[in-house]
Amino acid sequence: MDAVLIEKLERIANALERLAPAPTSSAPLTGSDAFMWQGSTALLRPVNKVQGVDLFLLRGIDRQTRLVLENTRHFACGHKGNNVMLWGARGMGKSSLVKACFAEVNREHPHALVLIEIQRDDLSTLPRLLDILRAQSRRCIVFCDDLSFETQDADYKSLKSVLDGGIMGRPENVLFYATSNRRHLMPRDMTENESGSAINPQEAVEEKVSLSDRFGLWIGVHGCNQETYLSIVDGYATHQNLGISQEALHRHALEWAMERGGRSGRVAAQFIDHLSATLG
Repeated sequence: MDAVLIEKLERIANALERLAPAPTSSAPLTGSDAFMWQGSTALLRPVNKVQGVDLFLLRGIDRQTRLVLENTRHFACGHKGNNVMLWGARGMGKSSLVKACFAEVNREHPHALVLIEIQRDDLSTLPRLLDILRAQSRRCIVFCDDLSFETQDADYKSLKSVLDGGIMGRPENVLFYATSNRRHLMPRDMTENESGSAINPQEAVEEKVSLSDRFGLWIGVHGCNQETYLSIVDGYATHQNLGISQEALHRHALEWAMERGGRSGRVAAQFIDHLSATLG
């Protein structure tokens, strides 16, 4: 065969190989206890250190902590668990609670769980991820932070099927944890529009909000009062050994919250970062 033709065929073959989608990895989940799912390439990227705070620093959400921690422990020990939805006030530690419970359980039972974060925009690739995890021996928590849906967004239907429907269903070694600022994961006007245009308004609304029913634990996290806010501040200040009196600490913390227009765990953490830098 002509050498020029062979060279052209090799170039075409190489180009096609570059354009082909990356193969779905079925390799064991080793080398890390946390991964980021990259939907576009169907790959799991290891995360060496999960960003978060220790469980004891999360205050004002004792009931929520107990429920999530108990569910996570049961799952890590080989029992069945529930999918978890944490919804409610911004900055009150919903995503921090998921990561802290995961870290706490893995301290108690080393490498018992794998945490896999999936971005909201990659939910359409969730079935592909579950196909990979179905073949794994490790127990996995798939975590989606700040989950919500907008008008004309059909991803919630595929998520419903994955969580509690379809022929294959959710793998026994996988739970789905999510956080959202919205109680039913979608804006109020979305359900109102459905109610106004549907033949059967009630059925249309129920179909939209039924996704939350797929979560066995549907836990509200509410805003904090001044006492809880100051307790969170005290916890962070003690943890960082800040050299400041409690009276001065509380005075500055309340001034910070007033300037921010609200109190929350996130506001407390931001205040402590500012104060630590100032004192340092």
